[in-house]
Amino acid sequence: MFNLTLLALLLIALVFLGYQIRLSRKLSAKLTQLINSEKEVRKSVRALKLSNRADYRQSESYAQLLNLLSFDAPIPPTRGWAASPDVLLTLVHSARSSGVRTIVDLGSGVSTLVLAKCAPQARVISIDNSPEYAAKTQLLLASHAITNVDLRVAPLAPHASGNSWYETSVFADITEIDLLFIDGPPATEDGQARHPAFTELIKKLSAKAIVVLDDAGRDGEKELAEKFAAAIPSHMVEFLDHEKGTAVIRPK
Repeated sequence: MFNLTLLALLLIALVFLGYQIRLSRKLSAKLTQLINSEKEVRKSVRALKLSNRADYRQSESYAQLLNLLSFDAPIPPTRGWAASPDVLLTLVHSARSSGVRTIVDLGSGVSTLVLAKCAPQARVISIDNSPEYAAKTQLLLASHAITNVDLRVAPLAPHASGNSWYETSVFADITEIDLLFIDGPPATEDGQARHPAFTELIKKLSAKAIVVLDDAGRDGEKELAEKFAAAIPSHMVEFLDHEKGTAVIRPK
């Protein structure tokens, strides 16, 4: 009788233990889920804070841009594929601080308008590989009565570097570039798509030239900026904490 009672108690204990183990696993799974959910919430909050901070910084730059240039006609949206307000503000500062006479703008658009507007004494040569986009830029310039821009269409063609780049004949008559802005051609797939700019334009820069690169948060553009700086001992490179990253190569 005693043995049967002991056996029954053991069975009850085993059943209770099994129940406790299952309950513990369920509680552990719930706890893990709650912890992961909290982590995701914290991650989302951090991302939202960073996004709001970036938006605010761009709004500050945009407000300064409008105040400095006093546009009297609508301007197209910035950011995204277009240049962001922070790099546009850098272009204004670069163009106004060095008395530029010749500006080359690789990739036409709102940057072309800003450069022409802030340096009316300069000749702005804007290069675009897309006839359609160049036509839109031409209409934009006309709406602002801009007359100091030489807008050129240069289809992408095989380059000696192995990349596709602007048809080089459009650069034949260009010399003494005081300000070079590199924001083209599109480089979303090929990290070195803009590197031929170094080969083709390094010898066309004036002694006081400033080179500004958009998208310098990417490895390809960062490498290109360092390449320009290394080739001009009198210059230094500065990487700005902009939305897409901006590199400025200027005299020391």
